[in-house]
Parts: sequence; C-alpha cells; structure tokens
Amino acid sequence: MDTYCTERFQAQRRLARKIAPFMEVNEIVETMRAELRTIIPHAMEACVLLLDPDAKQYTRPLQCALYDRPVNCLMCKRSRPAVQKAVKQGKAVVFHEGSPVLRHDSSTVDIGPEAAMPVLLNGEVVAVLSVVAVPEGHFSRRDFLFLKDFSEALSNVMVNARKHWETTKEKIRISQMLAHLAPFVPQSVRTMVETNPELLSQEKQPKDVSILFLDLEGYTALSQSHPEVEVNRLVERLFSGFVDPIQRSRGDINETSGDGLMIIFKEDDARTNAINSVKAAFEIHERAAELNPGPASSLEQVNVKMGINSGQALLGMTRFKGSLGTRMTYTASGPVTNIAARLASFAKGGEILIGEETVRLIQGLWPIYDKGEAKLKGIENPVRVFSLTAPVS
Repeated sequence: MDTYCTERFQAQRRLARKIAPFMEVNEIVETMRAELRTIIPHAMEACVLLLDPDAKQYTRPLQCALYDRPVNCLMCKRSRPAVQKAVKQGKAVVFHEGSPVLRHDSSTVDIGPEAAMPVLLNGEVVAVLSVVAVPEGHFSRRDFLFLKDFSEALSNVMVNARKHWETTKEKIRISQMLAHLAPFVPQSVRTMVETNPELLSQEKQPKDVSILFLDLEGYTALSQSHPEVEVNRLVERLFSGFVDPIQRSRGDINETSGDGLMIIFKEDDARTNAINSVKAAFEIHERAAELNPGPASSLEQVNVKMGINSGQALLGMTRFKGSLGTRMTYTASGPVTNIAARLASFAKGGEILIGEETVRLIQGLWPIYDKGEAKLKGIENPVRVFSLTAPVS
C-alpha cells in the first residue's frame, strides 16, 4: 500500500481541488469520470451510476466513449451484472471477461474486464463506480485502491450536491408553471444588471457564441384544430421540460414565442459553447419524446426541430421602447443568430441541424450528416447544412 501512498494523496488533492467549485451533481460526476480515465489509462470508459430514483431529474446524459451519442448511464449500465452484484454485495466486484456493450443501432462494442465499486453512505449503497478496460487489459491492485478513494470522495460530495438541487428545485417548479417561460427573460436580465450595473449603459460587444433555436413543428395547424387551452397546456409541458437540460448545459433562455425558444451559449470558450449547445439539443430531443402526448390523448405528437449555429455575434442589452415603458433583454444579434433561426425553420421531423462552424468545433465527438447546400429564407447565399440526427431511410 505504501507503494502508491504519494500517488493516491496527490490524486485525492487534485480531485478535491477540481470539484470544490461545483455544486451541480452533473459537473461533479463529469469531473470524477475524467479523473478516473486519467488515473486508469487502460480504461475504455468510467461511469458514476447514481441509484437515487430522482437522479434523472438533476443529471443529464453524458457522452460515453462506448456510444456514438450521449447516453444516460443510469439506464444503460445499471442492469449490467457487475453493477448489480456490487449493489447486492456492497463491495467491489470485477468480471475478468466483460460482456459486449449493445449500442442503439444494435451493433456491439467489445470490452475487457469490468469493475464495479459501490459508493456507501451511512451503510447504504447510493452509487456505483463502473469502469470497463480495453480488451485483454486487466485491473491492478493500484486501480482498486484509486477506485476506493474515489468512492469515498463521492459519498461525501453527493450529500451537498443533492441539497443544492433540492434548494433550486422549488424555484424551477414555480418558473415552469408560468406559461411559455416568458418570465425567464426579464428575470435573467434583472439578475445580470444587479450583478453588473454597468451593463445598462454598455454597448453590445462581439463575442463567440453558439445559438440554439427550437420550434414546434405543426404548432399552427395544431392551434387551428384543437382548443387553445389544450395546445397551451402541451406547449407549457414541453417547454417546462426543456428548462433543466438548458440550464445544465449553461444555456441562457433569451427569447420566447408561442412555439419557439432562442438559447444563447456564451461561455469564454467557443468549443465549450458548441459542445454545450449540442448536449442540450440531444437532451431536449429525448425529453420531447417523453413528454409528447400518448395514444390516449386527442392531441397529435409534436416534433421539436432545432437549429444550431456558432460564431461571433454582438452580445449585450437590447431595449424595446413602447408607450407603457421600456422592456430590456440580453441578446445576441447578427448573421450567426439569423442562420441558427433559419436552420430551425428548415429542419423537418425533429431534426437537429447545425452550421459549418459548429461542425468544425465539435468534429469527432458525434456523427454528423452532410445535407449539402440549402437556400434558407432571408439568407442571400446558399448555406451548407449538416444534421446531428441520422437520415430516415
């Protein structure tokens, strides 16, 4: 054990330093997962599986190295024999020959040994650290010592992270009850101005952003064929379900209309913005499928079509003056925003369309399908269009 004493101590300090600024469970989980993959270099993937029944509400699907798109580890790995055995026995388990991982397209990924380490809190298993090694790899005693250290660290931070989520959940619930999310826009502006009063007089500044527009396909026809109250209830349920994915991916809901949203991703790194916008889009796509009317409803299912574009836009306050006063919002303007909006309008059947700069920033992370050039409404020159959703044969 003394052999790894210094290395373990350094790893624990590094992990503690990295997760200290975070309160959201997802950020903690992603940080721990990245550290595990670094410390165990022969690992194909490392996952943190939370056993809390509410975990799906405050975590988002992660980009798993074994899949071609973000997946919810809570669902896809919880049923694996190694994880089930670790939960049942409350101790570390290793399968020297892990069974292949089945992907969404029915293909399989071969893996090597599979290890599962339970995370205990007050004697109860609250999570499992799952690590799969490359084929013909193996787990050493060193690897299990690190897994044990990480499981103890995770049990400590999970309590505070859960409390943080429960504190914010009530605020989110109240906001979700308000039709079409309109109050989100002025509230976000008020918060910004309270923190930085100089924004009131500051001119718009150029900044690298990613813009996500989403529209409900068939909203107009639905409004004409069904009672307004039913349609509004459906839209409110859908949009309310999108709030968490947007907030988890650090998006700012900027503008709302009857059937659409505009979300700005404006961190300091352009690639981070593009990745966050795509993660949000994938989760919105998944949530839309869950929240759409079932067979027993009189309402038809509504496709959510999305457009993402990245680049430099003018970011800052926009004022709308009228006879009843001035309304302010914090927005991004310019061609980048216009093209994102047109991509959403051009999408069909729940597609997620993206522009060339977004493609460049996320290259290699997700499958991208080239749809060729398209003439978008209001855009003078043809635009190269790409899709994140596979073409329907």
